[in-house]
Amino acid sequence: MNLPLYIAKRYLFAKKKHNAINIISAISVCGVALATLAMVCTLSVFNGFHEMVEGLFTAFDAPLKITATQGKVFSRQDSRILRILQMPEVETAMPTIEENAMVRYKDKQLMVTIKGVDDSFTQITEIDSILYGRQQFLLQEEGVDYGILGMGVASTLGTGLQFVDPLLVIAPKQHVRVNIANPGAAFARGYLHSPGSLFLVNQEKYDTQYILTSLDFASQLFGYRDEVSAMEVKLKQGTNERRVQAKMEEMLGNDFQVQNRFEQQADIFRIMEIEKFISYLFLTFILIIATFNVIGSLSMLIVDKREDAQTLRNLGANNQLIEHIFMFEGWLIAAYGALAGIVIGVLLCLMQHHFGIISMGNNFIVEAYPVSVHLSDVLLIFITVLVVGALSVIIPVRYMSKRLMQRM
Repeated sequence: MNLPLYIAKRYLFAKKKHNAINIISAISVCGVALATLAMVCTLSVFNGFHEMVEGLFTAFDAPLKITATQGKVFSRQDSRILRILQMPEVETAMPTIEENAMVRYKDKQLMVTIKGVDDSFTQITEIDSILYGRQQFLLQEEGVDYGILGMGVASTLGTGLQFVDPLLVIAPKQHVRVNIANPGAAFARGYLHSPGSLFLVNQEKYDTQYILTSLDFASQLFGYRDEVSAMEVKLKQGTNERRVQAKMEEMLGNDFQVQNRFEQQADIFRIMEIEKFISYLFLTFILIIATFNVIGSLSMLIVDKREDAQTLRNLGANNQLIEHIFMFEGWLIAAYGALAGIVIGVLLCLMQHHFGIISMGNNFIVEAYPVSVHLSDVLLIFITVLVVGALSVIIPVRYMSKRLMQRM
């Protein structure tokens, strides 16, 4: 049995000579518990927003996206691309074209990104879940080209859910110089009709800039033959995405890059991770302040247990054993506070997840704050509390113990 730990447990729960010491010890545990609870809830909210944003991108971004490292386009007939399409792990693959163009509707015009896809786009992404209006993913029908606008694009152009007049799309022709005498000859034109559907990703990048249309329309508009901007890939269920991604990168070489959903939106997710880390640091500082109560509690306990320390000295205990008793006392306060804070924090997060206690209002994507408790965060918080608690008591306990020993 660890004698210092055993005595520290007795000191923590036993009644002291002065009732104020019990009260201060309880306040110390509550202070650590509240700081721990705040860390659990705050990091869980960041996790909730992270997963919510990830879900939004899942509806528009492909699981894996192959693009050229040099230039905007590459040939879909490249032997390396064809080898990728024949991999047994690949369920569906689709070429896409993304280029900037100007669109005009009546007296309004806007620079947008035209994304040409085919019907397999619904198999690779969950675009159907973010369609509004007729909620029909229609790109071509009997020689008519359709364009599915982002909600922000439709709002800026004033088209509404279904526009009657066709949308004029203008793009510069490839490798054609502008003739001052006839500048219009340097631009390709096309018309897009409304399928009665709009999409809403709830991300400004997509909603205010993108128009989805057929791959054939985009190829003709931008003057491409077998060139594409990207190859979007969906893997079979149960496939290890990271392993297949690494295998694809090895097969394609340095001329291509393979990005998963997180890498396609690296800037946004990096900002969220930085915000989460900064919040963790601020809450750690609050935890350090909360441990000052532990130092005060230990100082009063050392004074209160002066006679017990003298008895232990008479029984043969050395200074190191007595120091360890009070150090364990501080660690136990931090440990019990951490456990209490984690349990209460996890329970609050579960209640928020299931019942949506704290609302965000009706103007947001979700009605209540999203939360997601990760085991890795819980372990990190528990270790942080223990480390901060241990470091905060070492110097004060050694100082107070030496003062106590000198008076004996």
